[in-house]
This record gives sequence, structure tokens and C-alpha cells, in this order.
Amino acid sequence: MERYADIVLPLAQPAYTYAVADGLDVEEGQAVAVQFGARRIYTGIVWRIHGRRPDFPRIKTVSRVLYDRPLLDARQRALWEWMADYYLCTLGEVMRFALPQTIKPSGNSEQEFADREYRPRTELYAALDASLHDEERFHDLMERLSRRAPRQYAALLAIASAEGGDRISTGEVPRRLLEADAATLAALQKKGLVTLTRRERSVERGCVRFQLPTLTPAQQSCLDTIRGHFDAGRRTVLLHGITGSGKTELYIHLIAEALVRGGDVLLLVPEIAITAQLIARLERIFGSRVTAYHSKLTLARRTESYLRLTRSDGGELVVGARSALFLPLRHLQLIVVDEEHDTGYKQTDAQPRYNARDVAVVMARLREARTVLGSATPSLESYANALGGKYGLATLDERYGDARPPLVLVSDTLRAVKRNERKTHFNRLLLDKLADVLARGEQAMLFQNRRGFAPYVECRACGWTARCPRCNVTLTYHKRDHRLQCHYCGHVETVPVRCPACRAGEVTPAGFGTEKVEEELARLFPAARIERLDRDTATSERAYRAIIDRFESGQSDLLVGTQMITKGFDFARVSLVGILNADNLLFAPDFRAAERAFQLMTQVAGRAGRRDAAGEVVIQTTEPEHPVIRQVAAGDYEAMARTQLAERRAFAYPPYARLIRLTLRQRDRDLLYRASAALAVALRGRFGRRAMGPVAPPVDRIREEYITEFLLKIESGASASRAREVLREVLRQTLGAKEFQTVTLSCDVDPQ
Repeated sequence: MERYADIVLPLAQPAYTYAVADGLDVEEGQAVAVQFGARRIYTGIVWRIHGRRPDFPRIKTVSRVLYDRPLLDARQRALWEWMADYYLCTLGEVMRFALPQTIKPSGNSEQEFADREYRPRTELYAALDASLHDEERFHDLMERLSRRAPRQYAALLAIASAEGGDRISTGEVPRRLLEADAATLAALQKKGLVTLTRRERSVERGCVRFQLPTLTPAQQSCLDTIRGHFDAGRRTVLLHGITGSGKTELYIHLIAEALVRGGDVLLLVPEIAITAQLIARLERIFGSRVTAYHSKLTLARRTESYLRLTRSDGGELVVGARSALFLPLRHLQLIVVDEEHDTGYKQTDAQPRYNARDVAVVMARLREARTVLGSATPSLESYANALGGKYGLATLDERYGDARPPLVLVSDTLRAVKRNERKTHFNRLLLDKLADVLARGEQAMLFQNRRGFAPYVECRACGWTARCPRCNVTLTYHKRDHRLQCHYCGHVETVPVRCPACRAGEVTPAGFGTEKVEEELARLFPAARIERLDRDTATSERAYRAIIDRFESGQSDLLVGTQMITKGFDFARVSLVGILNADNLLFAPDFRAAERAFQLMTQVAGRAGRRDAAGEVVIQTTEPEHPVIRQVAAGDYEAMARTQLAERRAFAYPPYARLIRLTLRQRDRDLLYRASAALAVALRGRFGRRAMGPVAPPVDRIREEYITEFLLKIESGASASRAREVLREVLRQTLGAKEFQTVTLSCDVDPQ
């Protein structure tokens, strides 16, 4: 019987059908090498095997299988299918993002493909010869070697005692765990005392007795609540714990329970940067069971982890960023999504534009696992699900140990200006607090949500501003390099000496970013040791860690930063946090602005006073009576949530509606506008008032491409799957026209 396979390729294309060569053993989910086009060789995933010949004359053949087992099981394929359907993309686009690059080589010839194939790391393993498993013979030999060959004696002793206890170890021991050199092991092998085997590197798993942290009564009660929700049949629980309450301790207990049962656990974090501290802590408890997985690891290491997990028998703890969702955890029992509100979980720059938090919930359902969503400031979508009973809710409202919540002080910037109590970008209240902190030998953190020295430069005479030639945005001034840079496309210019428009005016920086804050602090507090943490200074994981390590060890006094300083840190000596410009958070043109402002300010405020002394937080704003400012000062998440949910319900925004953003791009502005007009007619014909646009976004040209956007709003109760089906049809009929085929379309479901 002829066999055919539908193959998914890492392209924005549907699956293609290939014939399966006679005698080739192929399974669904397996990786294969196939030819696509005239000569290109790709790695493809066998999606379905069947006997139906396609309706075209020439059919290419699958002739080679890659790897010794399937890369995907049926439940992973189901998750990919759900993502492709929900996020309006193809399976090939999911594949392109989900698998490490080296696991899916491609080439313009068979030889080039072969050269790029992944070759696993191998390692030398040593084991005692079976003749030495007899204890009497082993001890007689060791007595002789101790006098004649001390190095061989030490090597045999290390191999024999590798498993611990009083019995002689009979298993293999990796060379890296032995102090013996190659010559010593070779001599032992020649004498027939050990066997040496070179094979693919494995990971040794430790015991299942873990030294778990002791819980406070409040933590234990919260843990019991989570277990109760799971026992009652709820698969997802929202853990709402204030900053410093010890949510990580609860995660550790839940993780240990799953590992003891032989299950796998996935712990997601929003930022790669914060994994180092967390992984170090988890390794102290769970040892070699911990696997880190994120984009800063080498491609070879990511591929090695992926392939190893396809062979795992369970008991794995993976800690990673959103891409860790795609790992083959075949025995998954628990997913923990830490800081579940964080926008870092949303993939924004390529398809699939998924939210890892939402995919985690679906993934857990497909694998009959459980999910814990943790946050001090939960997203309103998750909080509404908890209030509505879809998720369980567990609350932890006490700080861990003797720690007390910080005192939040609101400083009126306009009042400070009128009273001549403001120096550059600092109100007197904040400056006085900084001086006190430095005098006591303590530390402070200052948050400014904008990097660079100044957001733009302008001419004082005519008002000219430097703009990017490729994007419709001003260039940011970076004083250290004396350059102007576009933060969208990377374009760099030197700062003009004179205004290029009027040829007379002086060009000066306007506004302020973290670099300028750092400079002003150095001028005001010359003895202070200052660090800056933003994307300009944290250019690599090593640079990032160096900044954090210096601050954590007390080698610096003040840390200035963007959102990077708001997440996951526990610095014992930080007693003051300053938020320099709360207004640019409050008045962003986004229906989520109030929620995001509350989350950011609360998160950064939580870095203060995390030990036995309460810290202080100073918020500088021109709107001291703004409801969100007052809610942050009171630490009243519930009040913020009630207010914002009422507004969302009134205007039909998430969680009371689903949004889909359509973005069109083209270098030819007239062609873009014609395509936008045609799509507007088609969308309104099928969706009516649910379709809004086209509109130009605030930055309406990036990398020389003009941009327009549509927003589709699907109210609660309407079928989201039917809406996506109709939308696909509209997009195919409208933008599939020959005139518009060069217009680039991107779909963003549940935009953030």
C-alpha cells in the first residue's frame, strides 16, 4: 500500500504532501529531510500519515528520517494546531519559532544540509568491570593499588562510591565527575578493571528528598487553599500575593510534590535576565533536575536540552522564558507562570504572536496538568477569571517573615516647582530621602521608564527636532556616545553642531532618560557609587549580571533603571525607591494604561524594605490626586481592579471582549491606503461596527514602511472561533488580490 505524509515545513505555508519511500519507518511527529522547490532541503515534521494520493502528477518523496524518535507527541501537535488556529498563523510559523534552529537544519544541497545537522555532544563514561562487583575481590585489589598505583586507586574508589552508601556502585560515572586523567582511566581499562564507553551526554538525576523552605502560617494556609482548588477539580489557580510575601516558597513546595510523583514541572518567568538568581536558588534545592531554557543559551545547548527531554522518564524541572513552552515535557504535571501579568510573556515581533500565560493554561488542559498563575498585581483578565470562578483564587497578603510593606509618599511636582523645591528632575522630598539613605550606608533604586539621555533634541530658535529618516519618530540622544539613535530601526547619527533647518540655533537635549538621571545624580551626590540598568548598559547577560552583582554586594549605592529593575529582585539593603515621572505611565494612549501604571509602580515599590525594616517609596507626579496614584499609595489592588473592570465592561474591552489587531505595511503609501480602504469595506460588510479603522498608529512609518491598523472587537458571548474563520476568509479574498499581494499583513490576537 502506498503511503503519504503531510509534512509541516518551517515556512509560512500550509502542510505539503510527500510520498513515503518503501521500507522507511516513519512516525507522526518525526523530523524528516525533504526537498522543497528545485533544490532546497528542509527539515519537516510528519504531521499525518495516510494513503490518499494528492491530485498532482509529481510527488516528491520522504527518503530520510532525522533523530531516533519523534520530536513531537500527539499532545504537542494538538497545541501547535490550537496556536495556529487561535493566533491566525500557519503551522509552519509555529514550527519556525518552537524548535531550536539547529534541530531543523536546511541547505541548498544534501551536502550542505548534512553539514548543518546537529551532532550531539558525547562524553566518556566509566564503570567497574563486572568482576569487581564482588566486595572481597574489590577490597583485595584496592589494598594492592593503594601502595603501587595511588592514582588508579583514587579513580577506582571514586567510581565505586559514585552512588553513595556502603555498596559498590555498578553504574556508569561520567568522566567530568571524576578527577582521574585520561591516562589513568586508559590504564585501568587495559588491566580489565573498568569499561569505558563514549556516548551522548546524559544528566544525572539526584534523589527525591529535598530540603524545602519552612512556610509561615500565612503561606501554609495559602498553599492549602491552592491544593483545595486542585482537589476540587480546578486546573488553574491564580496566586495573588503581595510583593515580598514569599510566593516562590509556595512554588517550591508545589514543584517538589510534582517531582516526587515523577512528573515534570515548567516554571515560566517573563525575563531571561531574572532567571539567574532563581535558577541558583532552585539548584540548591533540586540539584541537577533543573534545566534552564531561554534564547540567551547557545543553539547547541538548547537543541541538546530539547532532544534529551524527548527521552526523559519524568522528574524534570524546566525554568525558562516563554519559548520553554514548546519543550517536550512528556510527563507534565504542573506549570507555574510567575509574574503572570507581565507583558514579556507576549510575543510581539513575529508569528505566532502568542501570550505564554494563555498558552500555558491551554497546554496544561491538553496534558491534564495544573497551572499556577502568580503575581502581586494580576492582569485584569486573570483576576476576572478568578472572580468568575473559572480559576481558583488564593491570596497571600502578608510579607514574609518580619518584612513590612513600604511607606509610599506622593510628591507633587507642580507644587515643588512653585516653591522652588525642585532641582533638575528631582523634588526636594526625594533628594532629602536620598541624602538620608546614603548617610546611613543603605541603597536606593530610581525608576525612569525611558532610556537614553534625552528622548529628543531640538533647536531653541526654530523648534526643529532630529527625526529618523526611516521612521516617523524622533531620535533619542545618548550622551555617553554623543549620538542620536532610533530605538525602532537602530539608525544612528551624530549630533549637529548647529540647527540644520535655520543654521543659527543651538541644538539642545529635551526631556530626560536614565542616562541623564545618572549624570544628575553624580553631580548632586558626587560620593555616591551609581549604576544604570537599561538596554544600553545590559548589552549581554554577563554585563547585566555584573551590574546586579555589584549592587547586591554593596559595591554601588544607587541603581537607576527602566522596567528592568522592577522585576524579581530581593536586595536586602534597599530602603528607598524613587519613581521619577509617574505621569508618562498614567497618560499613555492605551485602555490598559491605568492597569499597567499600577502594576509597574507597585512592582518597583516592592523592591523597598524587603527585610525587617519598612522601606520608603517616593512617587513624583503632577497628578497627586489621580485615582491610580492613590491606589498605589494605599496598596489597594482590589480598588484599582474594580474601577478598571467597570470601565472595561462599559466600553466592551477585555476581559469583556476579544481584540484582534490587523497591521498593514507597505513602502508605497498610496498602495497601502488603497489596500486599507478595500479591507475596511470588506470588514464592515461582515463585522459591522465591530471593525474599527483604518487608522495610522502613533509611529506610522518604521524602516521606510508606512503603517495602518484595524481593530476588531468581538464581544463576550459571540463565537471567537467563528469570527476568526470569517476574518480569514475576508483577508484571503481582499488582500489576496493581485494588486495587494505586496502589502504585508500581520495579525495580533489579544494585543497587549
